[in-house]
Amino acid sequence: MKKTAPAALSFGSALSHEPADKRIEILRLVGESGSISQAARDAGVSYKAAWQAIDTLTNLAGGVLVERAVGGAGGGGALLTDAGRQLLALASRLAESRRQVMADAAAQAGMVSSIGLRTSMRNQFPCHIHRLETSGQVVRVFLQLPGEALLVSRITKASAELLGLQVGLAVLALCKATAVVVEPHLAGNAAGQRLTGRAQRVSRGAAGDEVSLLLDAGLQLVGFAASGSGMRANTPVSALIDESALVIALAA
Repeated sequence: MKKTAPAALSFGSALSHEPADKRIEILRLVGESGSISQAARDAGVSYKAAWQAIDTLTNLAGGVLVERAVGGAGGGGALLTDAGRQLLALASRLAESRRQVMADAAAQAGMVSSIGLRTSMRNQFPCHIHRLETSGQVVRVFLQLPGEALLVSRITKASAELLGLQVGLAVLALCKATAVVVEPHLAGNAAGQRLTGRAQRVSRGAAGDEVSLLLDAGLQLVGFAASGSGMRANTPVSALIDESALVIALAA
């Protein structure tokens, strides 16, 4: 197998995800056991989820982290590459530094965790998992916002396993502003997943009017209304968010 040149590696991208899921743990377990299936069992995830974890880390790192070992008494297995071992070493150092920083700022840990997440998604809501509904390879995650409002995110079963989702877990719900459809709030427009509130600012545009709104739950949300919507500040509105557009993240 052709080795990836060290200059092409991007460990920072891979390690930026380590606090939020089990990918680094699975990579470590592969190194210890020499087997993807054993690593999956030890991590408490499916074989498919374990491979998804390795594939994602490989993409983020920009180099091969695990290669198959063919033959032998056990019929083959999986071995870490030099890049895989380097990534684990850096992950260990980063985890220790993170523990020290968080211990020094324990009183502000919740604030630090939320602010530390860097993403292009403008909508970020702290919430708790209310319940989980699994159907085949898909999981619908019901998220409790401050107050009584619920949001639903539809993700794969493998992703739910890697994140270790469970009822009561504190998470962040994220969504692009371009994935939020804002409409005047009418009694009959209840179809789909909607949050209600009032428009605060409206920026007109040929491709759509960007609307900043204050939700009834007290949170801020940004979305888009149709161009020429005529929407104004203080207008009652509803925001439609598709379940597949809502991303779940764990804070460090």
